[in-house]
Amino acid sequence: MHQQAFESQCTAEEKRHESATSPIRNPRLALFALALGTFAIGTGEFGSNGILQLFSADLGVSIPVATYAITAYAFGVMIGSPAITLLAARMNRRTLLLGLIVLFLVGNALSAWAPNIGLLVVARFVTGSVQGAFFGAGAVVAAYVYGPGKGGKAFATVMAGLTVATIFGSPLGTLIGQNAGWRAMYWAVVVLGLLAGAALVSWLPRTRDLHGGSVRNELGALRRLNVWLMVAVASLGISSIFAVYTFIGPFITDAAGQDASLIPVALAVFGVGMAVGNSWGGRIADRYESRGLLYGYGGVLVFLVLIGVAGSNLTVLLFCFFGTGATMMFAIPTIQVRLTGFAPDAPTLMGALNLAALNLANSLGAIGGAITLDAGWGTLSTVWAGVVLTTAGLLLYVLTVGRQRAVLPAGA
Repeated sequence: MHQQAFESQCTAEEKRHESATSPIRNPRLALFALALGTFAIGTGEFGSNGILQLFSADLGVSIPVATYAITAYAFGVMIGSPAITLLAARMNRRTLLLGLIVLFLVGNALSAWAPNIGLLVVARFVTGSVQGAFFGAGAVVAAYVYGPGKGGKAFATVMAGLTVATIFGSPLGTLIGQNAGWRAMYWAVVVLGLLAGAALVSWLPRTRDLHGGSVRNELGALRRLNVWLMVAVASLGISSIFAVYTFIGPFITDAAGQDASLIPVALAVFGVGMAVGNSWGGRIADRYESRGLLYGYGGVLVFLVLIGVAGSNLTVLLFCFFGTGATMMFAIPTIQVRLTGFAPDAPTLMGALNLAALNLANSLGAIGGAITLDAGWGTLSTVWAGVVLTTAGLLLYVLTVGRQRAVLPAGA
């Protein structure tokens, strides 16, 4: 999902270590360890959507109230990603990744134990604070492992873990939750986190080359209006994917009248669409400045309307799950390339802001959907909140930064 967001960060890391040699005996194992970490993070993030109805019923709260746990995770990423990135700027990336895995384990263990919705919300916030910083530090380590000229390829390998999580991890987590209880899903994620932690300890390189650096240039990027406009475009536009994904369970059981056993299948269909869209969207983003975003946002609006009108039909619903995931992911690489293009001298912070924008979108989509449900407009009404938000993001882009050029890096 986030590969393009960090390619400039990988490139910057290559330049910082272009004269260094990477003393790693098994680079593939180091990359696998990073991918396993992103797989665990993605499984916990997306798996929470699949067990929404389960912890809602068990904790005695309505589905709109239960979505606060989903929203809390998103706010954890929004606040934690930039904050940890800046506070740990000078920390060795290996040390940072290990510390983040420990925090990830604590957050998911608290999630599994939480006796009420309040503590679950706190636990999901703690867990979310790990995500952006882990992806950013992982980009740095991946670029170092592969060496000069292969930064994009390196991080593409790492981010494969997140793609696999949307296709397999999330549906499997949902299946575990349905058969063993929603708490079991979070304990399963803890096990994945322990495996990832062991892999990171064993296979990540110990080297001074992975020490951090100054954040002065990155902080300077926060003064650029185009950066904040792109963050707003991403947050508003991408929110519609979460106005659907967050409520996949109710869509299947309530709107389409199907058994809950189909929820993991629906999650997998959505994940396959995301993987396909991301693959094609990355290619378009490298060739055209705006087409990926314009076509992606426009396409997702069509699928949202189809769900709103005919989503009670299972065939239509599954088709639209695939289409919504594909068209939105088609847009995301363009959004991320444009954002990093507006601040090429601040790749690490831009990576964190990318994750923050995506998770603000998660929060907006969940909140918008909860509002329509609270209003009594029906299960499928959440997609209309998505239509409003994505349309706003599309208009903002066209009217502001759509024709703006990227900033040239210093010395280019």
